[in-house]
Amino acid sequence: MAIRTLSTLGDLAGKTVLIRCDFNVPLQDGAITDEGRIVASLPTLRALLEQGAKVVAMSHLGRPKGAPEAQYSLEPVAARLGELLETSVAFATDTVGEDAERVRTALQDGQLALLENLRFDPRETSKDADERAAFAGELAAGADVFVSDGFGVVHREQASVYEIAKALPSAAGMLVERELEVLSRLTDSPEHPYAVVLGGSKVSDKLGVIEHLLPRVDRLLIGGGMLFTFLAAQGHGVASSLLEDDQLDRVRGYLQQAKELGVELLLPTDIVVAAAFDADAEHETVAADAIGQSSFGKDGIGLDIGPDSAAAFAEAIRSAATVFWNGPMGVFEMPAFAHGTKAVAQALTEIDGLSVVGGGDSAAAVRQLGFADDAFGHISTGGGASLEFLEGARLPGLEALGL
Repeated sequence: MAIRTLSTLGDLAGKTVLIRCDFNVPLQDGAITDEGRIVASLPTLRALLEQGAKVVAMSHLGRPKGAPEAQYSLEPVAARLGELLETSVAFATDTVGEDAERVRTALQDGQLALLENLRFDPRETSKDADERAAFAGELAAGADVFVSDGFGVVHREQASVYEIAKALPSAAGMLVERELEVLSRLTDSPEHPYAVVLGGSKVSDKLGVIEHLLPRVDRLLIGGGMLFTFLAAQGHGVASSLLEDDQLDRVRGYLQQAKELGVELLLPTDIVVAAAFDADAEHETVAADAIGQSSFGKDGIGLDIGPDSAAAFAEAIRSAATVFWNGPMGVFEMPAFAHGTKAVAQALTEIDGLSVVGGGDSAAAVRQLGFADDAFGHISTGGGASLEFLEGARLPGLEALGL
């Protein structure tokens, strides 16, 4: 997909640049617990500031209901952004009101400001295009150009993503450009053997990416909660494990299609089954076709892939030249059920080729488990956007930047 990049905007010295970032980071008691998305935005912000632009950054955080909510304020992000950039970041307590106007007007060349949470205004996510356009027009007031650098939202038709790109001369930032470069390699020119590792809770969340990538891959590895629907589709009982009955026929179709295409579809051979969904729950490892025969009977719930499966998955990953991973192998937030996810992450750091962590829970998992970002070829900042790109879906935020 050809898009306009920063170089198409010309000299930005002295110009006011409105930039859409994705600072939707997790907060706990007002503290940022994973600053990956903030760090990923720094190269573009530095490039703009070094050119002498007046930079006004904007983002959403969480899911407020169209009005200010203190727990979703971007003020902690402004503070951390200033520390990382080693400069002061002015913070506006609104988006298009008096304070935003004051902050924007006071900006000097090479200075940065951050507006309050975009979703405090209901027009940002309105289903009415005219309402979104009106909000975009107010955001654009006083700005010379718009830079789209929030890859995690490019699949959304929202005011600060879609309409704003039409209201001003616009281009993609370096983060979006890098995401497209890497993800395009996964669909257009992957080196083989090509392995895709999918986890997470639901098969229904991954239908599109399975359909689009199955004809392109050599190996498809299935873990996480979605694996139980695959096991059930093979006729195995899964006790109280997560199961999507309405997807069984579809999954049977994938199993048959993989066989016809010669794709190696790896399912776990052993499962860590617990007495309950609890970090301290009693648990044991059983064969994948004997989940109901665990000590917990029909109440047993699978919460991770077992050690034999983790070793097999790791070997399949290490011997690949291209690997895309989206979705944890188990409930990684609970240490007892994080081993499968950790084994997959470790294997991705050891491949002699391109390793891509597909954002969302996978990105959170690798950081929580102690892996450095630079241990992987690429960590995407957009879980949903990454998947939709790989599905071949329409991404409005990128269409608006097209040449």
